[in-house]
Amino acid sequence: MFFLTKDLFFPPVDEASYDGLLAIGGDLSVERLLLAYRSGIFPWFQQDEPILWWSPPHRMVVVPEWYKTPKSIRNLLNQNKFEVTFNQDFAAVIKNCQQIERPGQDGTWITDDIVAAYIELHRLGKAQSVEVWQSNELVGGLYGVDLGHVFCGESMFSKVSNASKIAFVRLVKYLHEKEYKLLDCQLHNDYLEQLGAFEISRDTFIKILQSN
Repeated sequence: MFFLTKDLFFPPVDEASYDGLLAIGGDLSVERLLLAYRSGIFPWFQQDEPILWWSPPHRMVVVPEWYKTPKSIRNLLNQNKFEVTFNQDFAAVIKNCQQIERPGQDGTWITDDIVAAYIELHRLGKAQSVEVWQSNELVGGLYGVDLGHVFCGESMFSKVSNASKIAFVRLVKYLHEKEYKLLDCQLHNDYLEQLGAFEISRDTFIKILQSN
């Protein structure tokens, strides 16, 4: 386990623990966050914990070029029930991700410090959001860190059925059009798998990160 100081540094990712925990401490400055994401590392911790930095042995990803939108979501898109925008209200998206209730989850890893840090990343053009609207109300969305060739998804939310799915597939479409190599979804969960994400090894992920 590596304890970070004020120095802008991370240990090699292959020094992470079996479950991917790499380092503790440091800060959430723009410089450190960007170094982390460019190195295949992300912060993930609860309100009462120190900052924990992770680089898991497997990464959940989507390859935009290969992605096939599920038929059920194509049907939803064709119904035009939702309006989708990009970067129209980043702060509202991340705050909804922070506050939304999730089954089986006690609390949130999106602390107030995380909110402030990623809003600053967005102000500098390094974090992006997708908003889903229904009758002029924000009903879903997602946000993440934009590395230019890899988009690192952080969190999504839905206030109505399927809104986050709409945000997800529209993001993948955008990334494909802009020739991004990967959408990074970080850790496996069944919801992401249903949307078409799959796991690759950390080594493969790092090679793609470094290929730009």
